[in-house]
Amino acid sequence: MKEADKKQLHVHNKSDKPDNVVMKEQQIIEECEALEKQLPPWMRGYFSYLRGNLLPMSRRGYLQDIRFFCQYLIEETDLTEAKLPRDIKESEFRKVCAADVNLFLDYCRRYKKESEKAVYIYENANKSLARKRSSVSVLFKYLYRSGIVEKNITDGFDPIRLPKPGERQIKALQDDEVMRMLDAVTTGEGLTKHELAYWEKTKYRDKCILLYFLTYGLRLSELQQLNVSSFNFSRGEFLIYRKRGKESTMPLNQTTIRALKDYLELERASDDTLEEKHRDALFLSLQGKRMTERQIRELVKKYTSICLDTTRRNGYSPHKLRATAATSLIGRGNDIYDVQVLLDHDNVTTTQLYAAHKLNTKRDLIKSFEWGEDLEEFLDEKE
Repeated sequence: MKEADKKQLHVHNKSDKPDNVVMKEQQIIEECEALEKQLPPWMRGYFSYLRGNLLPMSRRGYLQDIRFFCQYLIEETDLTEAKLPRDIKESEFRKVCAADVNLFLDYCRRYKKESEKAVYIYENANKSLARKRSSVSVLFKYLYRSGIVEKNITDGFDPIRLPKPGERQIKALQDDEVMRMLDAVTTGEGLTKHELAYWEKTKYRDKCILLYFLTYGLRLSELQQLNVSSFNFSRGEFLIYRKRGKESTMPLNQTTIRALKDYLELERASDDTLEEKHRDALFLSLQGKRMTERQIRELVKKYTSICLDTTRRNGYSPHKLRATAATSLIGRGNDIYDVQVLLDHDNVTTTQLYAAHKLNTKRDLIKSFEWGEDLEEFLDEKE
């Protein structure tokens, strides 16, 4: 269907959520429905189970995994004669045993896909493999309880070892790197000639985005969905929508107020020049539309790559600015339970991962452990 032929979607919103948040949820739901149409119709009970037990984004992830598993059965095994996932029969699915699933998980570690012009190599870490294992496990447990398959094969699935909390490397900016990043967005230093042309038009917006990530540890989706109407300056606060549809009120400080007012007063397009559906959007592209998550992600990678002295491709993601907020807050002596509430962690053990991140401590330790002439120089500096 051509873009011009698509029916326009209207929202009759009776909830407290802004229209853009409702529209975003609807978009994910429609993606889930499109995925369901690509899978066998006899799985519809499983689809209903996911709707009732998972959030839309998790539901979408599970459906993507099951579609990929079905595609694997078609392309890499002789368990089915189907050409498309939706054509796989119940009787063919009954042939799948635990060993087949384990081979699938091993295949997912690293595989390649070829197109006419290129060969793509895909590699999954254990965390991604565990999610795929969970998706397939939930499917087969449901099919067993429903009588579609005769045996519960999930006990035979190979375990996937996930890193223990203390083993995981937390990637976050150090304070000096944060200052270099903010200096880059303020002055344009480190940007290419091409990037400087855009920076002249977006520097206040870009700085505001970085500061809100750094100050509040917002998730990418939370920042992207912010509206002008989300802010109440008289109360010194703004409203965000978390996972599971939770509302959360965040306090403003002088830094974030100043950054936001500079952007609104000096740079953001006036409402009368915008399409109605974008008038309330806080962060706008140069085309006057709500910025996409991809645009925000690329913006963050650009400025973090400057402070890290690396390529744009190797810059940090918005989630690593969330980690930066966590490590900085804890490093300044704030209570770990307060930080948990600010970042909306379900469990305090997640927040404790950032408390255990002591890169500066290790640097100071090694710096004081010099040898020979370097030790003498270090001791002279200490005096």
